[in-house]
Amino acid sequence: MKKYKISFILISIICLASCKEDFLDRPSVNNPTLDTYYVNAQEVNAATGYLYNSVWYDYSDKAFHSIGEALSGNMLTETGVNYDGGSFNNFTVLSTDGMVSSTWRSLYKVAGTSTVLLKTFEQKKASVADGAYLDLGIAESRFMRGVAYFYLARIFKDVPIVEDPVALAGSGDYNIPRYLQADVLRFVLEDLQYAKDNLPAAPYAPGRASSYSAAGMMAKVYLYMKDYANAKKEASEVMASGKYDLYPDYEKMFTSSAANNNVESLFALQWIAGGGYGYANAVNAYAAPSTLLKPGFGTGYSSVYPTIDVLNSYAPQDKRRQWSNMEQGFTRKDWTNSNFPDGFKYDTTGTQYETVTTLRNGSRANSLKYVVGPGSNGEPLSPNGSSSICTYMLRYADVLLIYAESVLAEGASTSDASALAAFNKVHNRNHNFNDVPVTALTPDVILKERRAEFAYEGDYWFDIQRQGFTKAKAIIEKQDRGSYSGTGVNHLYAHLTSESQLFLPIPQAETVSDPQLLQEAVPYYK
Repeated sequence: MKKYKISFILISIICLASCKEDFLDRPSVNNPTLDTYYVNAQEVNAATGYLYNSVWYDYSDKAFHSIGEALSGNMLTETGVNYDGGSFNNFTVLSTDGMVSSTWRSLYKVAGTSTVLLKTFEQKKASVADGAYLDLGIAESRFMRGVAYFYLARIFKDVPIVEDPVALAGSGDYNIPRYLQADVLRFVLEDLQYAKDNLPAAPYAPGRASSYSAAGMMAKVYLYMKDYANAKKEASEVMASGKYDLYPDYEKMFTSSAANNNVESLFALQWIAGGGYGYANAVNAYAAPSTLLKPGFGTGYSSVYPTIDVLNSYAPQDKRRQWSNMEQGFTRKDWTNSNFPDGFKYDTTGTQYETVTTLRNGSRANSLKYVVGPGSNGEPLSPNGSSSICTYMLRYADVLLIYAESVLAEGASTSDASALAAFNKVHNRNHNFNDVPVTALTPDVILKERRAEFAYEGDYWFDIQRQGFTKAKAIIEKQDRGSYSGTGVNHLYAHLTSESQLFLPIPQAETVSDPQLLQEAVPYYK
């Protein structure tokens, strides 16, 4: 796992300088060691390893739950300063919110670092006799840049594209326009196509992207664009490869780092509990109940937790509710501490759980995904309770459901055998629903399946968003995001009043320093 930590040598080469804009994060222009570094594949691979963790941290830390889950109605965030006063719970997000800035900063750091590495590798390749060993680094950098811009386009819609941050920063002209989302997505597809054509068919090391990672991500982009023919084509290629399958233990996949980089994972962020701040998965620290991690850690805040609405959305027979959530009666004998010497028991009746803390979530539940426990079972944890469990960015289950939805396309329903086979493979993983298959697919059936399958993975908001404003508004305004109080419910309904609420505002600090960001978006491709 150490290959995912940036080396001290790389820090000296890729030292991110403070620039006027977050999306101009770049290395020093003066690079006296380029001639003596990147002389073999090992050094190139060490550099691209950085793209799988720390640069994503400010997004994966809290923002991916706030955006993907709180906006969608799957989760509620605390109302404290760490979560911008709960603004993502009810669509009162402002351009001055910290989460908006950290999302912008993190995703442009991914894109910018990928671009810097790409340009550096290209420059190095032009200066050596045989630079074939650099091709993999170029492809990996373009894959990661494409993914970063895909997230930017879905979160902020029309955004700047910076192909050479070093040259741009050197020019002194920081007035960068926003480009049309359609052009940003075209740019994304060009990067992913290059990665698909130049990455190996199988990861060259555990957790690394492959050509099928790129194909799967292309399928997801095409689905977002409603280009169903190409989404089906790319998903079909991944399915036909025979290299991926569903991991049989759904719960373990999200509660144990031993399941990292399993047969279902096409692309995942890689974390190291002992790597220090920015290198470990922090979800265990802030989503777990405080009683679970204390007294060994001063964390476990229950600061983001399931809504009543998402809990009620599971079908009665759907085992993913128990695989994804801690609710009354949930137990783990291997999670022990002084509060739970005989094993952890999630108890909201007042007999155990509430005797240790006066806090109790409004939905009487905690999310289970990415919660690995107090470390009593050998799971490595950082000093604040963060873990080594990977963050899944693309799973084979997604590819299968993309395929099924692509077959349905704009239709009202389908009974296509191949679409049903792909759908039911996900639907009945590990004998879920007692292996009773679904016999017809509709848009609502697929959307419900995606909500259950990917709950708390930061994706459901994008599924709602791509339905368009009218349907998104109807979905959101039916959700009761309230909480239990005594024997009743304090109801809370969010409202979408403008199509602009489907996207986050650009951070105010960025628009102040670059007023062009407030102007209408322009075409990138002439």
